[in-house]
This record gives sequence, structure tokens and C-alpha cells, in this order.
Amino acid sequence: MNRTIPVGLGTRAYDVVVGHGLLDDAGTLCAPFLKRGRTAVVSDATVWGLHGARLTAALAAAGIESHPVVVPPGEQTKSWEGLADVSDRLLALGLDRGDLIIAFGGGVVGDLAGFAAAIYKRGIDFIQIPTTLLAQVDSSVGGKTAIDTPHGKNLIGAFHQPRLVLADLDVLATLSAREMRAGYAEVVKYGLLGDFAFFEWLEANSAAVLARDPDALAYAVARSVEMKAEIVAEDEKEAGRRALLNLGHTFGHALEAETGYGEALLHGEAVAAGSAIAFRFSAAQGLCSGQAAERAEAAIAAAGLPTRLSQVASGAFPADALVRHMGQDKKAEGGKLTFVLARALGDTFVAKDVDAAAVRDFLVAEGALP
Repeated sequence: MNRTIPVGLGTRAYDVVVGHGLLDDAGTLCAPFLKRGRTAVVSDATVWGLHGARLTAALAAAGIESHPVVVPPGEQTKSWEGLADVSDRLLALGLDRGDLIIAFGGGVVGDLAGFAAAIYKRGIDFIQIPTTLLAQVDSSVGGKTAIDTPHGKNLIGAFHQPRLVLADLDVLATLSAREMRAGYAEVVKYGLLGDFAFFEWLEANSAAVLARDPDALAYAVARSVEMKAEIVAEDEKEAGRRALLNLGHTFGHALEAETGYGEALLHGEAVAAGSAIAFRFSAAQGLCSGQAAERAEAAIAAAGLPTRLSQVASGAFPADALVRHMGQDKKAEGGKLTFVLARALGDTFVAKDVDAAAVRDFLVAEGALP
């Protein structure tokens, strides 16, 4: 049975629909948002090859004319060059502000297409149809759109909420095991940051979720979306509580920057390692118990995800370089480092003005190069 989860943002509220068979119903579900029955579908070559024909047919069945804008897969596409390419192709299609863009893919496509929508003729509506577990539970919900630059990840972007999110669990059948694990990192993050009962459920059911058991997968995705929708409705622009969703991201983004945002380290893998490191750093600072940090690490490792620097790419990361990347993080203020740290499993907080020297010393103790 499908679940509809509202994201309560007043006049910009929208629904996230989680369920099976949504791709085949996409035309009917998207039609109310299209004024002219015309759309551009931004997708990557991999997703389009697997699912493009089904989406095109579903849209056509509802009388919707669709035009694919297919980009190369991979994080490198989420760049200035990628943004310029997509924007030029949208302009060539002659879309006007009454038309709508569909973002059909994983987090890269959602971020890129959403940012293009935010700036195209000063703003055009878009719909998210996420095709990875990570995108379904995290990046497609909440309106964060961005591109990467040589200075860091997601530093250029905009808050631009979608009109609708369709999370079809069936399309996850084509994901690799590695991509499923990467998406699961964002699922377990929700339990770690604010729902201990969900964390305990994941400890018992991670294998079923990763095996794509229909009931376990549906619950894991819906609960994750519920938590994100609640937090986004309370704090859309990340002025307060929403920053908790960045658990593991300050450490993780630094690792991504050092590995070049490529296949060596997927975003979810970076978040997994970053979350485990954040719990261990919290324990080292006397903020949470060592037992909590060990249990968090065990739950992440049980899913086959990295938890240590030595498990990421070469594992030989200069501590100073990692700290420099953290200084470029969006959450840094006045040159001070900001982290999401833990008091306990399911109890996290935003720590500002974290001492960079303490972070550096901890990373060296973790195995980073001095």
C-alpha cells in the first residue's frame, strides 16, 4: 500500500508518495502540476537506459509531452559545466515559467535539475522522481539543490522545494548492492540522530532492508521520509534543527573532497564513515559513552559500510587537509568548525566553534597522517 507523507510548508507544501508501481502512474500523478501538458525530464544515461521508456510511456498515456535531457552519470556532472549544459538544453526546448521539470534519477540528478529549476527564468516548478535509496530517503525531500565546486561539495545552490516527490520502491530493484548500502547509510543516520526506536529496528532488520524485502524497505523509506519531512517543516532553511540532518557530513564531505568526488567513495559511504567518526569524536570529547559510539559503529559496519579512515580509498589522509576541507563546509561560521555531535544514540546536537586543533589531534589518533 502506498504512503503519502506531507511536507508542511504552507503555500509551498507538497506530498512525498512512497510505494510500488508509482513510475507507471507517473503521468496521472504529475498531470495536475502541468499547465500545458509539457515537461523536460532531466535524467542520467544509466537511469534513462533502465527506466526512461516506462516513464515516457506513463507520461504519454496521460497526454503529457516529455523531452529527455540526459546527462552523464556520476558526481562530476554536478558542476558548473553540468549546470550550464542542462540550462542551455532547457532553454533550447523553449520551456516557459508555466512549464515544469522532472528530475528522474539519484541525488546528483535531483540536485542538478533542482538547481537548474531554481534559476531557470528566475524559477520554474519541478517534480522529483528519485531512483536510488539515498535520494528517496534524503536528497529528494526538503528542497536543497546545489552543485559542487573545487572548493567543496554543495557550496553553490538554492533552496527550491519540489511540487511532488514520487518514491517508487520498485525501481530500487536495479540498484547495485553497493548503491543500496550507500543509501542505507542515510537511513541509519535518521535513527542515530533522533529516533532510538528506529535505530533499534534497523539493528534487527538491516539485512531485510538491504535485501529489498518489500515490507522492510517500505517501512525504512517511509519512516526516514517522515522524519525528514517533520524537520524540514520546522526549519526549512537550516537555521536550527535541520542542521541535525548533517550528521556525519562534515567529516564525510572532507573525505569526499580528498578522494575527488568519484567512484572511489560514494556519498553514502562517506556519510557512513563520517557518522561513525562523529560518534567516536563525541565519545573522545566526553559527550557520549564509548558504548554508544561502539554500537553506532557496529550498526553501520553490519551493513557493509566503512567506519574507519583505513577503510576509505587509500586510507592515507593528511589530517591538516581534512581540517581545511571542513573549514570550507557550508555550516562553518566565522572560520569556526561546526559538527553534529552525539549525547547518545538517537540524541544529537549541533556543536559550533569546535576546536580545529582537537579535531586534528583526533584524526591523527584515528589514523590520519600528522
